[in-house]
Amino acid sequence: MARRDIYTDDHKLYRRAAREFIDKELVPFHEQWEKDGVVSRDCWLAAGAAGHLCHSVAEQYGGAGVADFRYPVVMIEELADALVSGPGFLIHSEMAVPYIQEYGSEEQKRRWLPGCVDGSLITAIAMTEPGTGSDLAGIRTSARLDGDGYTVNGSKTFISNGQLADLIIVVARTSDDPHRGLTLLAVETSMAGFERGKNLEKIGLKAQDTSELFFTDVQVPIDNRIGEEGMGFFYLMAGLERERMTIAVSAVATAEKAFAVTMDYIKQRQAFGRPVGRFQNSRFTMAELATELEIARVFIDHCTMELVEGRLTADVAAMAKWWCTELQLKVVDRGLQLHGGYGYMSEYPIARLFTDSRAQTIYGGTTEIMKELIGRGLGL
Repeated sequence: MARRDIYTDDHKLYRRAAREFIDKELVPFHEQWEKDGVVSRDCWLAAGAAGHLCHSVAEQYGGAGVADFRYPVVMIEELADALVSGPGFLIHSEMAVPYIQEYGSEEQKRRWLPGCVDGSLITAIAMTEPGTGSDLAGIRTSARLDGDGYTVNGSKTFISNGQLADLIIVVARTSDDPHRGLTLLAVETSMAGFERGKNLEKIGLKAQDTSELFFTDVQVPIDNRIGEEGMGFFYLMAGLERERMTIAVSAVATAEKAFAVTMDYIKQRQAFGRPVGRFQNSRFTMAELATELEIARVFIDHCTMELVEGRLTADVAAMAKWWCTELQLKVVDRGLQLHGGYGYMSEYPIARLFTDSRAQTIYGGTTEIMKELIGRGLGL
């Protein structure tokens, strides 16, 4: 079955530009960022200067005004192929900034979006708390309206871009109503009472900063509220298709990279007088993975175009997220096994792919939550 080519000549030109940027500005420094546990802010400024942040932001705020999801897909795929997992560009551009674009006031857009585009203002979104993960109804961080602003108290954890972020979209509880009790507030990290915890030590994604955040009587002006009070849950639900597709695209691209490095290895590695790839088990394993990756690629390209054309449903986005991330884990696991003992050595790409991949079935909604959502969509 021939794949559908979903890219125009403009997308292909952008792919070349993205790869040149990645090879020049990211790859040479990534090993050091892994040791540091965080990327340099310089790479954010470089990404902004090269036009790789927030493609969909309108030209009047400094962006390109291109809402086509295929452009961030190209960047996701090129980052995966280059084994660059540190910079949280997609979290910023595709998960946090869109809330300002869609629901922010004109004043907020003028104040924040130019910095988001040029890389001088880094964003994060803070949902997860120490006591609650995928269940938004369990959020306890509170925001009490007091005069011209909100007093925010609580904590968040596992927040990507948490160490570098200048502006954090915080999901806070403004009433006890399970659905109309959540509000989005933009907390500037210079505000009194805001504190970052330590940069969390993870088993993978070492260069991507992930933090605990603490809010103690933080005074957030009402002008920093994103959209209407009590509408946070509905805003979040409306953005989940794009967020889950971002993760699913990354999963397929990373799985394809893991397959490629495994193919290179088993063609060269000798055992019992012949390449490892010549054994039946190796051939059968790779044949199985190649087939599933072909299915995943056709599916993810279809879902990408459904999102571009405004037809992607929440159920299908959940299908893409769970199936593609679980396939990613399978491909890197089988790939590591075929590397033998060398697959357990961190100097080999498959080892880092293995540890970096493990979070994919957890963040953005766990596999179990995705299946629950799909099941409900089936009327069960």
